[in-house]
Amino acid sequence: MNQSNNYFGQHLFSQLISLCNKSILSPVIAKCKANHYYKHLKTYEHFVAMLYCVVTGSTSLREIEAGLGIAQGKMNHLGIDYVPPRSTLSDGNKNRPAGVFKSIYEALYALYKPNFSDSTLSKPILDKLFLMDATVFGLFKAILKTNGRHSDNGKKKGGIKKNTVLHGTSLMPHFIDFSAAADNDQNIYSKLQLPQGSYLVFDKGYNNYKQYAKLTEQGVFFVTRQKENAVYDIAIECLHDNSTSSNILQETIITQTYKDELNNPQTLKLRRIAWYDEKQNRSYEFITNNFELDAETIALLYKYRWKIELFFKKLKQNFPLQYFVGDNQNAIEIQIWMALIALLLLSVIHQNNKTKMAFSVFVTIFKLHLFNYISIKQLLTEYKKKKPAKTNQTTMFNSS
Repeated sequence: MNQSNNYFGQHLFSQLISLCNKSILSPVIAKCKANHYYKHLKTYEHFVAMLYCVVTGSTSLREIEAGLGIAQGKMNHLGIDYVPPRSTLSDGNKNRPAGVFKSIYEALYALYKPNFSDSTLSKPILDKLFLMDATVFGLFKAILKTNGRHSDNGKKKGGIKKNTVLHGTSLMPHFIDFSAAADNDQNIYSKLQLPQGSYLVFDKGYNNYKQYAKLTEQGVFFVTRQKENAVYDIAIECLHDNSTSSNILQETIITQTYKDELNNPQTLKLRRIAWYDEKQNRSYEFITNNFELDAETIALLYKYRWKIELFFKKLKQNFPLQYFVGDNQNAIEIQIWMALIALLLLSVIHQNNKTKMAFSVFVTIFKLHLFNYISIKQLLTEYKKKKPAKTNQTTMFNSS
């Protein structure tokens, strides 16, 4: 790129940081008292260093120190006058609570949430929709108990599970909780706090009728799939005219028996919908505690659950997190929070510029030009230009 034509006052990394400048971070840092007892590594410096780590895909503290050291002359835009040594950064990752970075993410999410929208479902439903699932990041040390079998040598790696609840409108995490990979996914129920009237969608791994009853008491609607071996009683069978929807195979009101905390049997009334998917050429059985939405909307809500799988793919594809620069749980959680912050900020840029460029391509280009002095808009414009036609080599060598 021609620097004389495209020169911009701030490099790309500085433009990224401007979306979460000190005016946004300072109130969060003050509220969390994140700078108390830290003389050599303030939260803002820590934040910038770890953001650089996840954006560049650095695999060690040495790479972070070297990378920022080479670009030290370009750090003035960021308000940083020195590069933190790796020993100082290691102590910060170990001792500064990961909850500080969680609070920063939540502040940024609240600020930029209106930038995202999706029109697949109606806005009133999207505003109340939450998608729940979990993904595991493998570790090279047994820091956290993992699930699965032992390897051939009898050893097992550690694993950290990220339990996530996405908001339907932004498709960004509304709630995140970390646990050991071996922990039961259903532990997240005790930490969920959703507004009354919300729609919570999840897969069969969260099957728990006692928790379904609690959600119903809280006024939260859920949509999930029914297990194949589920035992239930049919209370009312609803017949549908095929002209209404050929995809509805059966709709019934069922009663499900479960045991409460005192081990007493209880019954729960649910709605069961058997749905045929033409594209997949298979049928699905959904259960829900919502008796008002039509069956097509219930099926569409569960189909929307795939968005959280795409979110996990988007996170792991652009910020692989195959290597963690710390060997303790706090450092690992900080790095994951920073990857989520980077994903949020880059998604905002991608959305605001209304580019049709694939997000993964955009992130790759952004990383390659991280310290180039070019505006984001100009960067995207340059890559939109058509490449010159390839010269026919045969004609070149055969010309007289």
